[in-house]
Amino acid sequence: MRRLLHFVFVLFGITFLSFALIHMAGSDAVLQQMDVTGVALSREAMEAQREALGLDRPFLVQYADWLRGCLRGDFGVSFLSGDDVLSVFLSKLPATLLLAGISLFLTILISVPLGIYAAVRQNRISDWLIRAGSFLGNSLPNFFVALLLLYVFAIRLPVFPVISEGASGVVLPSVTLAAAMSAKYVRQVRAAVLEEMTRDYVTGAKARGVSFSVILFKNVLPSCLPALLTMLTLSAGSLLGGTAVVESIFMWDGVGKLAVDAIFMRDYPMIQAYVLWMALIYMLLNLAADISYGRLDPRIRLNEKDNACQKKRRSP
Repeated sequence: MRRLLHFVFVLFGITFLSFALIHMAGSDAVLQQMDVTGVALSREAMEAQREALGLDRPFLVQYADWLRGCLRGDFGVSFLSGDDVLSVFLSKLPATLLLAGISLFLTILISVPLGIYAAVRQNRISDWLIRAGSFLGNSLPNFFVALLLLYVFAIRLPVFPVISEGASGVVLPSVTLAAAMSAKYVRQVRAAVLEEMTRDYVTGAKARGVSFSVILFKNVLPSCLPALLTMLTLSAGSLLGGTAVVESIFMWDGVGKLAVDAIFMRDYPMIQAYVLWMALIYMLLNLAADISYGRLDPRIRLNEKDNACQKKRRSP
């Protein structure tokens, strides 16, 4: 119950803050559409459009109406196309989930083996090279990596299409997202393995003559698994939220590109739907990470039982 109330409070705060920031932007959908189309409207026509869209009402009234609609499952209609916001969002979501899923798979494929190898080869040349590569990957923003990959593999070497479509079109955006995520998680995997290798049971196993490969694969890595799964689960939420720029560069038809277009055109209902659903997905992933961590690590369950027993003893 406490977690549910926390979810409701966080979602309310996020939607209210985003709604306020949108309305503080200095322009609205009517002015933005005039700038894009180049069609000048009279003041009377502009006021009539604002009234039709509900933009003439006070900010709190607009937010309350939107919130009531969300509670009924009605996210409104797009200011630009007039289509149902929820239907449009759900039609674009599978493309973003596909992109994020492939990127997450590539992240696991790259970061976990390299992180383990760097930990095993600590302070050697291979470890320094992997760490240097991770620092370089972290320093490069996604849009720079995307433009570099486009220039090399779509223009100079036309291996992949410039506009991402079909199976071949998902490769470059996935690699772009996976590059930054892998650079970050290589160091975290390395740190988790190194921390586990300093435990007393590892020292005891080495003293008993147990081979290093057995210690690593049967003891160290299973102990690191909860932390690694938690990191990767949280990275899935980061990938979903970080696809907007990459989707716009590669013209990948997902919710990220939809959100960027909506922000540019001040399509308030579409922006709010994106913020709400991304926040909800991210919070559900956090919940899954918490549950899986407690299930996979028996030390967490034992600590919870000990805390519960201590509370019972203290209670009169």
